[in-house]
Amino acid sequence: MFSGNKALRFEEYVRLRQDALLRTARRLVPDPVDAQDLLQTALTQTFVRWDQIADKNLADAYLRRVMINTRTEWWRARKFEEVLTAHDPDTSVQDDTDRYTDRALLLDVLGILTPRQRSIVVLRHWVELSTEETAQLLGLATGTVKSTLHRALIQLRKELEERERDFHAGGGARPPERGIAWPRHKPLSAAA
Repeated sequence: MFSGNKALRFEEYVRLRQDALLRTARRLVPDPVDAQDLLQTALTQTFVRWDQIADKNLADAYLRRVMINTRTEWWRARKFEEVLTAHDPDTSVQDDTDRYTDRALLLDVLGILTPRQRSIVVLRHWVELSTEETAQLLGLATGTVKSTLHRALIQLRKELEERERDFHAGGGARPPERGIAWPRHKPLSAAA
């Protein structure tokens, strides 16, 4: 069904770009296993259309678009159900490095955003695409990307400030919520 040459070219592309694509997938969904599933689904869909991608330099953009669309489909299809337990599960992980603490906090805080906001923040600040590239990739107007990014950053800032206030109000000694290690740096108000 598929030519061996097509499979070899695609395999070579995946071998070269796999790490970068997995990082992008990891930023689109909070769970590492879901990120791997997302990337695998995107790669499967891309392989089927590999010959239709005339400019292979745009393969990354095509895969990012497939990942965003797939993640959006998953988000729309999810069921809203909570499982109540007698006590909160202990999911915290001790990690003494600020780098991993800040990263975990930011990934958790990204969860408050809508899928569109999260996509725009990830593409602009982690993938480091320009506003125009982000707008083109998502099929939005440049102004929409700018205003959505502005509102998303305001939401993120408020959420981080609220978490920091809660942390300091508790004397800095209360255990992290939802498995997040809290930051060990100056308050945001003092840093601004």
